[in-house]
Amino acid sequence: MERENYTFNSDFILLGLFSSSKISLTFFSVIFFIFIMTITENALMILLIHRDSRLHTPMYFLLSHLSFMDILHISNIVPKMIADFLSGSRTISFAGCAFQIFLSLTLLGGECLLLAVMSYDRYVAICHPLRYPVLMRDNFSGLLAAGSWLVGILNSIVHTAFVLHFPFCHSRAIDHFFCEVPAMLKLSCIDTTHYERGVYVSGIIFLLIPFSMISISYVQILLTVFQMHSSGARQKSFSTCLFHMVVVIMYYGPFIFTYMRPRSYHTPGQDKFLAIFYTILTPTLNPIIYSFRNKDVLMALKNIVQSNILNKE
Repeated sequence: MERENYTFNSDFILLGLFSSSKISLTFFSVIFFIFIMTITENALMILLIHRDSRLHTPMYFLLSHLSFMDILHISNIVPKMIADFLSGSRTISFAGCAFQIFLSLTLLGGECLLLAVMSYDRYVAICHPLRYPVLMRDNFSGLLAAGSWLVGILNSIVHTAFVLHFPFCHSRAIDHFFCEVPAMLKLSCIDTTHYERGVYVSGIIFLLIPFSMISISYVQILLTVFQMHSSGARQKSFSTCLFHMVVVIMYYGPFIFTYMRPRSYHTPGQDKFLAIFYTILTPTLNPIIYSFRNKDVLMALKNIVQSNILNKE
């Protein structure tokens, strides 16, 4: 009964990123602006894909799922940060913390798999364009997207159940800006070594394997690009691949560094800094890098704006 009281009947305290200093107020303003920008960008991307029939392709179908994941992910974390900063209260209930862990792991794991699927889509489109309609038909891309969600959910259920099953009999203060697994493990008063091995296995499945697949895909794409006769097309394709890989490294790099290190090597400041990349920054950059640099998306946006102007007239 004592263990149950410790685990289920106590709130946690999120120490967060902010304090009452002027620097924190500035940082808060930046985070708030990024949040609004991220929601707007990704919601606009989903709207454009839904409204414009020219964007009804496997690539943009996958991008719409990525945008939806990014909206959910940043909404799972930043509004709580904003509310805590404005109210001065940093508490989060056990149920609220459980929901944050579950949704965060679902979206992080699902997005890792989805990015690998998207790299496969680009590989087929550039390296095997004649076979693209067969290899990436609509129902297959739908299955790949659904599989990313399903596997992410199943993995999240397992880890959430394990993490919240541990007794938290020390401080309830989580030195982080959201309930994240490594920060939660530091509060446990029992040995979590066996569970951490399971985290490493998940890291291999959701991080190392997808990242390797993405890297191989883009190497093959670059080799194909270098064989193009048009220097303009070659330069444009190389630039696109470069931007994609920068965003991928920004996402996977901090993620791997956080989840695949022993608990003893973690420091709160470092973990919070790294988490900003895969929870806040990459959801903001994804629509810009993957979508709004694309002429088809810009044309769809132009058509919607012109349509709205004509309707008002």
